[in-house]
Amino acid sequence: MGHGRARGTPRSPAAESSLAVGGAPSPRQRSSFVGSRLASALALFPLGAWTVAHIWHNLSAFDGAQAWQASVTGYPHPFAEAMTAIVVLLPLVLHTIWGLGRLATSRPNNFRYSSYGNLKYLLQRLSAVGVLLFLGAHLWLAMIQPRLETGQAEPFADIAHEMRHHWPTLATYLLGTLGISYHLANGTHTFCMTWGVVSSRRGMLRLEPVAVGLFVLLLAMSWGAVYALWAAGA
Repeated sequence: MGHGRARGTPRSPAAESSLAVGGAPSPRQRSSFVGSRLASALALFPLGAWTVAHIWHNLSAFDGAQAWQASVTGYPHPFAEAMTAIVVLLPLVLHTIWGLGRLATSRPNNFRYSSYGNLKYLLQRLSAVGVLLFLGAHLWLAMIQPRLETGQAEPFADIAHEMRHHWPTLATYLLGTLGISYHLANGTHTFCMTWGVVSSRRGMLRLEPVAVGLFVLLLAMSWGAVYALWAAGA
């Protein structure tokens, strides 16, 4: 989920005292720094990479039911399906736990500091909550519940029908993929800063349009896949 501290957020007395003593970070600050880096890495690899691949595979809905099911829900072996679940869901759980901790301990201060960076900070946290709710519903309805009832993932015909004839489903996917696109694009921007890929102010400014472009690309792909499913449900 979101990373970093809102610009202008006052430091705690403990943080101030640790900086005053030779500028040495406290153990708590070092732990927070390491946790932020690990959370950022988990968000991008493998979660981010898998998300992009999953969105791309959903575009096969333009080619019909058989192509979509082969790309999205088909696995060559049950072991491959189990490994995919572990590689994706375990980092997702760890990242979610870390993100919920950040939401509980940090507060946006947009009324005091109405900067562009603070706006992104707020949107990252709002999108995190929305993405969490969307993924919970998506995993249950498209993967877990159908497997419990029928032993397989939700078929193409069912999800296409829901997209076409049940507007809450369509709205949920449009808003959910909007949140995912922003959260991943902005998270990639934060990853590059957190891991030192860019460190200068000029580098950060150059990275900004790249993040915006990634957001637009992910959103176009996501809504394209939603449209293909909606059209197939006619």
